[in-house]
Amino acid sequence: MSIDSLRRSARATVSGLPGGFWWLWLSTLVNRTGAFVLTFLSLYLTQELGHSAWYAGLVVALHGLGGVAGSPLGGTLADKWGRRPTMVTTHLMTAACAAALSLVTTAWGIAAVVLLMGVSMQAVRPSIQATIADMVPEHDRRRAYALNYWALNLGFAVAAFGGGAAIFLGYRTLFLIEAVATALCALIVFLRLPETRPEARRNPAGEVVERDRVSVLDVLRDAPFRTLVLLNLLVCLVFTAPWVGLPLSMAEAGLEPGAYGAVIAVNGVVIVGFQLLVNKMTDKRSPAMLLTVSSLLFALGTGATALAGTPLVFAATVVVWTIGEMIHVPTNAAATAKLAPEHARGRYQGVMGMSWALSGFLAPILAGWVVDGPGPDVLWISCGVIGCVAALGYTTRLRKALADGEPAESTTVAGRSDVDKPVLDKPVVDKPVKAVAIEAVAVEPVAVEAVEPAEDRTERGSVSA
Repeated sequence: MSIDSLRRSARATVSGLPGGFWWLWLSTLVNRTGAFVLTFLSLYLTQELGHSAWYAGLVVALHGLGGVAGSPLGGTLADKWGRRPTMVTTHLMTAACAAALSLVTTAWGIAAVVLLMGVSMQAVRPSIQATIADMVPEHDRRRAYALNYWALNLGFAVAAFGGGAAIFLGYRTLFLIEAVATALCALIVFLRLPETRPEARRNPAGEVVERDRVSVLDVLRDAPFRTLVLLNLLVCLVFTAPWVGLPLSMAEAGLEPGAYGAVIAVNGVVIVGFQLLVNKMTDKRSPAMLLTVSSLLFALGTGATALAGTPLVFAATVVVWTIGEMIHVPTNAAATAKLAPEHARGRYQGVMGMSWALSGFLAPILAGWVVDGPGPDVLWISCGVIGCVAALGYTTRLRKALADGEPAESTTVAGRSDVDKPVLDKPVVDKPVKAVAIEAVAVEPVAVEAVEPAEDRTERGSVSA
C-alpha cells in the first residue's frame, strides 16, 4: 500500500464528523493522558504505604464495584439533567478523588475515596456515549466510537510511559497530575461542548407523556437490548480474564515478570497503531457479524493461551484477542445507541456500562479462583467456550434487531410496541421533506402525526472519556 493510499485512508477515517465530536475527543485524550491512579494504585498501596497485596486487590475491586452503581446513575442523570452538566460534575468529582488520594493515608479513607472514584469515573461514560449518538449520524457512529476508543488507548499509552518516566516525583504527585488533567477535561466540556440531550415529549400540562417515561427497569425489559447486555457481559468476562490470568500463566511457565510487561504492552501498541486501519476494514459491515467475529477472536486468542509457553506465542495470543477488542468495543457502543430511544440513550448506555463494570469486579475473582484451583489451562479453555457461546448468541439472537437499515426505534421498551414509541430527533432540514409535511397538514391535519415519525435522524458527534 502506497503512502498516498494510506494518507487517503486516514483522511477518510477522520473526515465528515461534527466539530463537537472532536472537542469531546480532545477531552478524552487529555483525561486519559493523566490517568495515573489506577495504573499505579496497587504499587502505591503496597510499596509506599506498606499495605498487603490482599488489601490492594480489595481496593481495586472496590473501584469496579463503584462503577456498577455509577454507570446507571450517570445514565439517568444524562437523560434527566443533561449530558454536559453530568460530564462536568462527574469529571470534577473524579478530579477531587484523585487529589484526595494524595492526602488520605488511612486504610478506610483510601477505600472510601477509591469507591467514590469508581462511581464518578463510570458515571461519566454514559453521557459521553450518548453525546456521540446525539451528534453523529447513525451510519458514522461506529467510526466515531472507534476514534474515541483510539483516543482512550492513545492517552493511556502516554500515561503509562509518562508515569514510568515521572515515577521519581512520587505517586502523590502523579495523582495530583491526574486531578489537574481531569479538571482540564471538565473545562473543555464546559466551554466547548454544546448540550445535545433530546427532549422527551410533554403533554399540554408540561408533564412527560407516560409512554416516554423510561426507567432502568424498563430498559432491562427491552428484550433485544437485554440480550445485547448479557452477551456483552460474557465477552467482557473473557476480555478481562487475561489481565489476571496471563501473568499467572506466564509465571507458571517459568517466565520472568518482565516478560509479562512486554507481552501485555502488545495490547496497547496494536490498538494505537492499527485501530484506524481496523476501523477502515470493518466500516459498513453488519453489526451482528462484527460482534460475532470479535467474540470468536476473543475465544481463539484466550483459548490458544493454554498452548502457549514462550513470550512470542503469548504475545501472538494477545494480538488475536486485541483485534477482537478493537472490533467489539465501538460496535457494541453503536449497537447500544441503535437500540435506544433518543430520550433514553443515557440510561441504555448506563445499563450497558454496568456489564463492563460488573465484569471488572467478577473476572479477577473468578480468574484467580480457577487458576488456584483447576489450573490456568481450565481458565483459558473456559474463556474459549464462553467466547464461542457469545458468538452464537450474536448471530442467532441479534442479527435481525441490529440489521443495517433498521431504525433504532424498532426496539420495544417496557412492553410497548414499536408503533407507540416516539421519534424525538430534530426536524430535518431537507426542504422537499418539509414541503411534503406541510402539504399533508393542509390536506388532512391527522397526517402530521404520520409524517413526523418518519423524519430522518439528527446529526450527532462527540467523543468519550
